[in-house]
Amino acid sequence: MTKRYFLLVIATAFTLAVNGQKVFVVDYASQADVKVFTVKYESQADLTVYLVDYASQVDQDGKWYFVEYASQADKKIYFVEYESQADLKIYYVEYASQAEWKNPNKKHLMASQN
Repeated sequence: MTKRYFLLVIATAFTLAVNGQKVFVVDYASQADVKVFTVKYESQADLTVYLVDYASQVDQDGKWYFVEYASQADKKIYFVEYESQADLKIYYVEYASQAEWKNPNKKHLMASQN
């Protein structure tokens, strides 16, 4: 029974760790959890992002859904003007299967705060 409980805890933790994000764009950098810059080339990105149509589709890293209100968001982001100001560099991809971390060392930036 202990082994089964341990496996359930591990599976739950993995499920919670591997998810997309509901994001809200704030007006000022001081309001943001993460400052983001959109790069021109995929090779420059820390994270490749696929935009989903519904919040229910947010099920893996890199899938983002922009919410209408800050209270609905997992993360509040601010788009900076210069790459050097960014915590996270993203590149938008065309297909959901392309959404992934290119720089796993930055995963903590988008981790849930629950």
